[in-house]
Amino acid sequence: MTDVIVVGGGVIGLTAAVRLQERGAKVTVWAADEPAETVSSLAAAVWYPTRTDADPRVLRWAAETYAEFRRQIEEGVPGTLLRRTRMLLRHPNAELPWWAPAAGHVELRGAQHPYTNALIFEAPLAEMPVYLGWLRQKVGNIERRRVASLDEATAEAPIVVNATGLAAGRLCGDAKVHPVRGHVVIAQNPGLDESVRDEENPAGVTYVHPRSTDVVLGGSFDDARGDTDPDPAEAAAIVARATALVPQLTGARVLRDYIGLRPVRTGGARVEREGNIVHAYGHGGAGMTLSWGCADEVARLAMN
Repeated sequence: MTDVIVVGGGVIGLTAAVRLQERGAKVTVWAADEPAETVSSLAAAVWYPTRTDADPRVLRWAAETYAEFRRQIEEGVPGTLLRRTRMLLRHPNAELPWWAPAAGHVELRGAQHPYTNALIFEAPLAEMPVYLGWLRQKVGNIERRRVASLDEATAEAPIVVNATGLAAGRLCGDAKVHPVRGHVVIAQNPGLDESVRDEENPAGVTYVHPRSTDVVLGGSFDDARGDTDPDPAEAAAIVARATALVPQLTGARVLRDYIGLRPVRTGGARVEREGNIVHAYGHGGAGMTLSWGCADEVARLAMN
């Protein structure tokens, strides 16, 4: 008999499963889709607590995740990279942001118009198709199973971890859970090794995240759309904004684009125990950034 069933095969579910196994639990993951088919696989997956509020728990999760990814990068875990990051700001900032203590050394510098400041720091990056494959191998016991109720899992294991993302809205009756549409374009990397962000661009959130052989261009954060229909005009606009931000992208070959729905929860992620269920959902676009810290908390809640 398994000790814990983790429902959900994205980055939150898989990292929780790994931590539970490390604490000696026999774990089975129930996943409606293969990890490579989840929204986690589409993420740019660069460490940054995007669209999260200042909260001591979030800061702890972010710091623990940052430290874990730095350790994994040093050990050569597949799909992990470290990128110098230049985050451009359009409004004057006199001090470092609330999340800076989680990221080690963060510098606040001046910047040229239209920017007022730039934050400089090093950020872990996960090439998610590769990284999710590594996590899947570490977990091992994954069953393809789509549940209509969490009762199906509680009937088969004494502890259940609910890492179902958007489906948690239905499974828990949580009206705070909703999709936020995200669009990224993948282009051939012309030799870039620095991540650049312009989150406050009035034309749309803009970022350039170089991976080993390609570069992720973004993006969108659309709370008004829940579709994943192709949008060539939006993709072209993303490329144009990214190229204006990083001119070295001029002429870079576009390989493909992806649209996914982030599992956002109004008020922030829910990570808590309710009876024999440990909930871990609603991380929005910060799943990778909070993953290992949340996994540590899930393991503590489940095993204590």
